[in-house]
Amino acid sequence: MLFCLICTDKPDALDLRLANRDAHLKYWIEAGVAKIGGPFTNDDASVMNGSMLVIDVENRAAAEKLVANDPYTRAGLFQSTDVRAWKWLLGPQQ
Repeated sequence: MLFCLICTDKPDALDLRLANRDAHLKYWIEAGVAKIGGPFTNDDASVMNGSMLVIDVENRAAAEKLVANDPYTRAGLFQSTDVRAWKWLLGPQQ
């Protein structure tokens, strides 16, 4: 089942994001469930300020567990996290 994870960083948290970025990327690569993902940015893409991932897992509980253990979550980066069931419609599905 697909879920879209929409995470918004706390204000002025770029240093915290950068300090945990390698661990965050390693975590999701090793989990092997991400279909697509990347950071939200400001309009000129110079500052990252959130994250979006589409993941394929068994159920909502599995999605929420993965989010809870994300190094960004554990470091306290996110102001909010939204886990939404998602249906792929446009673009090639990976």
